Amino acid sequence: MVKNHKLAKSISDASWYQFCQWVAYYAKLHGIVCVAVPPHFTSQDCSNCGKRVQKALSTRTHNCPHCHTVLDRDHNAAKNILGKGLKLLAEFLKNTVGHTEINAQGEDDRWSINGDVDRLSQLIELGIGENLESHTIPQG
Repeated sequence: MVKNHKLAKSISDASWYQFCQWVAYYAKLHGIVCVAVPPHFTSQDCSNCGKRVQKALSTRTHNCPHCHTVLDRDHNAAKNILGKGLKLLAEFLKNTVGHTEINAQGEDDRWSINGDVDRLSQLIELGIGENLESHTIPQG
């Protein structure tokens, strides 16, 4: 049915929607964070310096002339997708989690991420479930 040019877009959209629903369902079932990331320029932007390196679809190696990073194109894209996902998750947590426990310095002991990607990756390792308030990030 996808070969029918009048129905192809609708069928493909429905298939991607169903795929995303399954991914979200299984992530929730296993207590894994699932973040939808916009795919724009993930294989062209350098995961090391952030500069855009134009390349044809047939080019399989990312070779950055700015910082001299050489990676497989898919590996570069995966690093960019992970970075975008962690940033989106940090923004989500920064905007939704209230300050309920304040320490002596006036800082929140929970979710004091403030854009620190390394500390945010600890959240992923903890396997964040639905109850966000029950997790505390180890200071370090």
